[in-house]
Formats: sequence, structure tokens, C-alpha cells
Amino acid sequence: MDQQTPADEAQVTGEEHWTNKGDDCRLFLWEKFEGTPDGKEAIVFVHGSSMASTPTFDLTVPGRPFSSVMNWFALQGYDCWCLDMEGYGRSSKGRDDHFNIANGADDVKAATDYIAEARGIDKMHFYGVSSGALRAAMFAERNPERVAKLVLDAFVWTGEGSPTLEQRRKKLPEFKANRRRPIDLDFVRSIFSRDHPGCAEDSVVEAFAAAICALDTSIPNGTYVDMCENLPLVDPEKITAACMVLRGQWDGIAGVEDLLKFFAALPNPDKQFKSMAGISHASFQQKNYLMVYQILLDFFRQPGPLYQG
Repeated sequence: MDQQTPADEAQVTGEEHWTNKGDDCRLFLWEKFEGTPDGKEAIVFVHGSSMASTPTFDLTVPGRPFSSVMNWFALQGYDCWCLDMEGYGRSSKGRDDHFNIANGADDVKAATDYIAEARGIDKMHFYGVSSGALRAAMFAERNPERVAKLVLDAFVWTGEGSPTLEQRRKKLPEFKANRRRPIDLDFVRSIFSRDHPGCAEDSVVEAFAAAICALDTSIPNGTYVDMCENLPLVDPEKITAACMVLRGQWDGIAGVEDLLKFFAALPNPDKQFKSMAGISHASFQQKNYLMVYQILLDFFRQPGPLYQG
């Protein structure tokens, strides 16, 4: 790991961007870099079902250095981006829609079209977490020419062996009947208590919850409906980019056997499966978050194969 200090975070620049998806949707994008973004590889971070992007990827927690993964990777020399999906955070919320996984993949396409034009970048790295991993995977399946490397964290393929989804399906009729569901601080806290309590510091959970609830008091139900009823949503044989699948040791959203079957079907031999010790869900908010950053950095920096037979 490069020897950066918390003081170095002040060197990182943040810029707000907006783009359109169709005629009735405005998408918020947030960019962070050190110095200039020119000529740098880009990472696009894709958020999950229950929060907008900046609480996950650009969080500030006093006394916890680099709670912002965007700051950390900006100081490693990357141009870092995230976006609020339609229905979340600062992006448009007006349409009468559940905002499902496919809609999120459309959002990623619109965002990357903007990034490609603004920064002159043809290929980008992608990191998606939970339903954000499904969005990123669907985007990669549809747009292979845009993807350099793909990381799927807290991913789920068929849903087999997922205790979280087993419990969530009990509320499926409610999710289908309502476009949105309310969230509050206690809901966010439950994300960290449902699998293996103790994996995240209380101060981090509280900062994360406050940041989420400052942007949204309700969130769309579309990803929950998809994950409870419509899996599988992606075909691993059509994801051609170099790919890493991450699974937290205690994550209840993803069964190990389900992920290993998905991993085996990925056609690109440049692929990795990583089990992360001491991690439950929401890996960037865990006590072992810096370990996760290093895993990602090693994958993104690893040169591609010169010879594949």
C-alpha cells in the first residue's frame, strides 16, 4: 500500500457533474482526483439498493483515515467517479417507477457516456457492491467495449444459499405493491447487525446512516423485487472483461456455491475470486476496509496477460 496519510486527503479535488438520461431524468455524478484527471485511468463506483453514492464511496468519519474510498484511490493516481442512480440521492426521482436493476444499468451507461466525452476515456474500471454489482455486471454484459476491469462485491447470481434474500422474500408482496420504502437510521444500522455484528465500528455505522438519511427518506423497491423474484439477471458467459468476485466472510446476501458457479462460467481467464476475512456486508464500512482497498488496487494495477495461448 502506498504510504499516504490522512493529511493527503486535503489534496484531493471533488467536482460535481450532471448528465441526462432520456428527456426526463437528470443524473448526479461526483468525481474526485489529485492534481488533474487528465491521462488517468478511471474507476466508476456503483452503489447498492439502500443508499445514494456518496455515503458509500465518499464518506467522512472523524478519526478514521480514508473512509472515502474515492480519496484513497485518487491518491493512488486514479480518476474516481460515482453516480446516484435514478430514484436516489440528488438524481431525478419523479418518474412513477420501481427503478430496477436494468434501469440502473441504463444509468451507468448514461454516466459513462458522459465520462468518456468529458475525459476522453474509452475503457474504465468498475466496482459495484450488492445490487450495484448486479447493475455493473449487467452494464458490462451490454457494453463490453467500455469495461477494462470489473469488480463485483457482495454479488448474487441465482440467490441460492442467501439467508438475506430468504428473509427479504417474505416482504415481496409489499415491495411489489409500493414503488418506494421508507428508510431511517435504524434501518441502516440493521445492515450491520443482520449478518455478523461487530464487523464495523459504531462510529462508522452512525456516520454512514446519517449521510444516507440526509439524502433520502425513502428509496426505490425495484432492486429488492429483482433480487427476490427475477434472479438470475446476468449471464456470466457474456461478461468478457477481466473480473474479480469479492465475498465477505460473513456476507448473507451471497451464497458461496452460487458465486463459485458464476465465477467458473466467466469466460475470461484473467479472473479472481477473493474471500475477505472479517467482512460482512458493505465492505467499505467494515473494520477491515483498508484490506479491501488493497485487494482492489492490486487487481486494477495488475498487468494484463501478454500471451493467452
